[in-house]
Amino acid sequence: MSANPEDSPSYSRTPRTTPTRYRDRATWEQEAIHAILDSAYICHLGFVVDGAPVVLPTIFARVGSRLYVHGSTGSRPMRNASGEQGMPVCVTVTQVDALVLTKSAFNHSVNFRSVVAHGTAHQVTDPEELDVALAALVDHAIPGRSAEVRPANAKELAATAVVRLELDEVSAKTREDGAADDPEDTGLPYWSGLIPVTTVHGTPEPHPGTAVPLPAHLRGYPR
Repeated sequence: MSANPEDSPSYSRTPRTTPTRYRDRATWEQEAIHAILDSAYICHLGFVVDGAPVVLPTIFARVGSRLYVHGSTGSRPMRNASGEQGMPVCVTVTQVDALVLTKSAFNHSVNFRSVVAHGTAHQVTDPEELDVALAALVDHAIPGRSAEVRPANAKELAATAVVRLELDEVSAKTREDGAADDPEDTGLPYWSGLIPVTTVHGTPEPHPGTAVPLPAHLRGYPR
């Protein structure tokens, strides 16, 4: 986050992006929202099929104020988003930073960073935009990777679909506090505190038979 959030561009607040609980934990600041999105590998794509909600985990990438979400041409969300009207969706991302343990069962919590984005998703059909989206999806996981691999061929492209969601109706919510013990619980003989949760990247392990030296874009691992 920037030193002075009020000086940073923000997304517009709407009823759907304004929490009804713990509103002080929410932000619409673009820099904060982008940072959470860029630190995550998996998003959850929510949509409605035949009147029933469906939520699917998948990979994604951000390019500016636009999300690209990966899928298969045969999947329901990709088929639904291929029409001119697009498909109403809700995309969520959550990062867990710590387990918060308190002296009472009720006050246990989690420190987290999350983003919720609402909007209409459209399937990417322009070949140039699709190239940008597919490269971004690869580079989101490993920066620089798309330039070091074979591009998708015609058969692979025919089986791959990407939907685009403009980041317009979006907000972030975080908790980064300690254990919130009630004053009357202070003297109880139970442990309270934080258990940090982190994602660790291990040392790259070559596939058997791979004789190519470790490329420069992978030498920063573990990180």
